[in-house]
Amino acid sequence: MTDLKFNAALNAYKTASQMGGGMPKLGGEEEQQGPSFTELLGDSLSDARTTGYKTESISAKSIAEKAELHELVTSVTNAELTLNTVVAVRDKVLQAYQDIIKMPI
Repeated sequence: MTDLKFNAALNAYKTASQMGGGMPKLGGEEEQQGPSFTELLGDSLSDARTTGYKTESISAKSIAEKAELHELVTSVTNAELTLNTVVAVRDKVLQAYQDIIKMPI
């Protein structure tokens, strides 16, 4: 389970790095090539919330026998992976914060 969280966090970091991350260039004018980290994180959390809502909707339809079993299983699996990714990113952010707090001034 820990390896899954680590791999999810690593994949999220790689994706953010490939998107440019909106980091300013050193020396010269600041030029953003992609979304900022805040925008990327906000969009990701919004997508995670939407995935949760869709899963709840499909679960309710399944109870009312209006959704197929494979739709329910796919939706629940997708929600689980999304939650694991969010938890992994949260853990990495908290670890980075704790590392910064421990740094001597």
